Amino acid sequence: MKIRKMILSIILSLLSLVVAQILSQLVASIAVLVKIPSFIANILAGILYVVFAYLLIKLLCEKYIKGNMSDYNIPSFKVEMKWCAVAVLLPLIITAFYILFVPGSFEQNVLDINSKLDLLSAGIFFTGFGAGIVEEMVFRGIMMSVIEKSFNKKIAIIVPSVLFGLVHIDMGFNILSCALVLLAGTMVGIMFSLIASETKSIWNSAIVHALWNIIIIGGILWIGIEFDEYSLFSYVLDAKSFWLTGGEFGIESSIIAVIGYGLVCLLVILPNKIIKKGN
Repeated sequence: MKIRKMILSIILSLLSLVVAQILSQLVASIAVLVKIPSFIANILAGILYVVFAYLLIKLLCEKYIKGNMSDYNIPSFKVEMKWCAVAVLLPLIITAFYILFVPGSFEQNVLDINSKLDLLSAGIFFTGFGAGIVEEMVFRGIMMSVIEKSFNKKIAIIVPSVLFGLVHIDMGFNILSCALVLLAGTMVGIMFSLIASETKSIWNSAIVHALWNIIIIGGILWIGIEFDEYSLFSYVLDAKSFWLTGGEFGIESSIIAVIGYGLVCLLVILPNKIIKKGN
């Protein structure tokens, strides 16, 4: 694939994400205006986010890139049990580590039932499944595939992962927090990329991504140095270590999370090396 076409494909895939997000939130806002309960509107927004993004990316594949979705790591939906297990265990083990080994205190957010439903519906359906699936279609689907067709697999894994880290940086963060977010974001991006590349499907990386979002930032339990008003419960850490707390971004960019990402990467890399040596 020519470089110009590769770059434009990446830009158009990112635009698909943005447009899908805007459209889904617009529909959800209209639903609230016509007196549909806001938690149902949140569920609708999450579903439509995936649907709109899928249709736009399908259009991009067919009309501009000239290929099938399966050529870009987006085949028919199918998830391997191994990655379902990883999807559950990775965030739960990291959560358990903080609760068991890092001093802190639990605080409950006192909310009415409607506010609780709003938090959970947004966290599970939009932040969780919506963002997890759409970001995988863009970064590990289109972006990784077109870069690999233009260069090679290593570059295709590294470049989208670095970009994934960059887009998670908040301009209000200090320099050290930005560096930590870039490191952690790149590492988790490599983890998702290895899963998608190994299985030739974004659906396996998407389930890992989605359940990570739901458990870690989905509004059920927040772990950080301050109480979070957008979660049902908070585990407020007494520790002040920058590496342990993840700085301004939170535990997703902590050294504990980075170790977790690295171990999952090894889960992909080591079996392949063993198989190659056996041959």
